[in-house]
Amino acid sequence: MTRAVLSLGSNLGDPAAQLAEAVHALGAVVVAASAVWSTPPWGPVAQDDFLNRTVVVDDPDRDARGWLDVCRRLETAAARERPVRWGPRTLDVDVIAVWADGVPVTSDDPELVLPHPRAAERAFVLLPWLEIEPDAVLPGHGAVAGLVAALDTGGLRKVTDG
Repeated sequence: MTRAVLSLGSNLGDPAAQLAEAVHALGAVVVAASAVWSTPPWGPVAQDDFLNRTVVVDDPDRDARGWLDVCRRLETAAARERPVRWGPRTLDVDVIAVWADGVPVTSDDPELVLPHPRAAERAFVLLPWLEIEPDAVLPGHGAVAGLVAALDTGGLRKVTDG
């Protein structure tokens, strides 16, 4: 069995619809999906706020690379636009962490670093994850609740329920 945490974000087009469609497209593998959160952009590019969700998924037939493939398919289906690194985008889906039979998967493959190398710094990933899994642990970093407590979450606000 493989379980994964995915982070979804959008700030171009109709972000709420794109997030909803991505979660819908994941279908029966969705174990839990957070509310939609409005979050300030992260990085050096001036742009509109993002809408973000964190989703926990489970599929016994999918490995870590399979989750990356799923993320890429979701982005393609949303006609992903991302002209600038850390810039605006129609849909961005990241694999945050993966477990195989309960054991955290690690990877240093440049296409799929696991756990996600910047997840511990990103309130827009961790706060929605904490909402759906209060006891969550980011492998190699510790309890998500403790990580969230150390971050500035002042710019995040819940837009909808999960």
